[in-house]
Amino acid sequence: MSTPSAPALDPAQTTQRLLEEIERAMKSGEMASRIAASQVHVPIGQTPKHQIWALNKIRLFHYYPQVPAEQRKPVPLLLVFALINRPDIFDLRPGNSFVEFLLQQGYEVYLVDWGRPGLDDAQNDFNTYALEYLPRAVRAMQRHSGTREFSLLGWCIGAVLTTIYAAMRPDDGIRNLLLLTAPLDFADKTGGAFSRWLNTEHYNVDELVRQFGNVPAPVIEYGNKMLKPVENYIGTYLKLWDNLDNPKVVESWMAMNSWVTDNVDFPGAAFRQWVVEFFRENRLMEGTFVAEGRPVRLENIRCNFLNVIADKDHIVPTCQSVGVMDRVGSRDKLLLEMRGGHIGMMVGSGASKRVWPQIEAWLAKRSG
Repeated sequence: MSTPSAPALDPAQTTQRLLEEIERAMKSGEMASRIAASQVHVPIGQTPKHQIWALNKIRLFHYYPQVPAEQRKPVPLLLVFALINRPDIFDLRPGNSFVEFLLQQGYEVYLVDWGRPGLDDAQNDFNTYALEYLPRAVRAMQRHSGTREFSLLGWCIGAVLTTIYAAMRPDDGIRNLLLLTAPLDFADKTGGAFSRWLNTEHYNVDELVRQFGNVPAPVIEYGNKMLKPVENYIGTYLKLWDNLDNPKVVESWMAMNSWVTDNVDFPGAAFRQWVVEFFRENRLMEGTFVAEGRPVRLENIRCNFLNVIADKDHIVPTCQSVGVMDRVGSRDKLLLEMRGGHIGMMVGSGASKRVWPQIEAWLAKRSG
């Protein structure tokens, strides 16, 4: 039985492929050198906006509308992000910006920026942000927009702050409350790596806060990355390496990396509260979380309620988000489960096609 002979090589085709690989390697090498020399800068948060209010380090921004006045929604929207990251993730880059998308749909969009806390902010806790700063920002937005009713969207820890606010200020004009990947229910102590790490006697949160005042951003960043160490410390750089000859992929990677690495210190009192009163004692869901001298009652939330969760969220597993649906007092409420991770759900390649339109469709019906 004869062995089939290998197909003959086409010298011209082989030469062409070799030249293409050499050109690709040269482009990749040039890009790698530029990145190593810090010569590649991809700005984020570029959608035009202006500051309309400030208090301490907190700032409130209004984005300039992108449609004529007659096409705008009458109910403004206020965006609230977490305390430990910059809010630029709402507006990552042109073409991949949730803010840009909302403006194009006719919304008046406002954004709270918590700033970068100093040691003078170490005593700030969740009540400080949810019930002292946030109500003032809401009133500034109401004055600026000339409208009492508004929608409020919180993402991650920002969703915790907006939930507390909505429960304690149900009559302040809030029409719609939207939560994205909200860590609210910590009954399952095995639900997610953070729950397992923080619910141990070896994690001395009091000593950590005593030593630093505010928990340093690198500590928070390290904890987040250790949830998926191989992906965060190796995989992401391999992806960049494999695509150095693709400017679009490099730009996207650089934009996300700029945001991921620009972390913020966690105010000490808020961090201790986060570990003890939320992760360990689950006070908000148990009805024992106290603010302004009284328990925060989730049943006091009566506005229209949208709760968006991500099926592959390794930071906030779905078990920490779904239980609130049975606690809020809203008649109009919807749980929306989307494909994706904690951040990727809102900024990944499919966000503008799958997630944003569904959020906007729900909100549009309730913003007229």
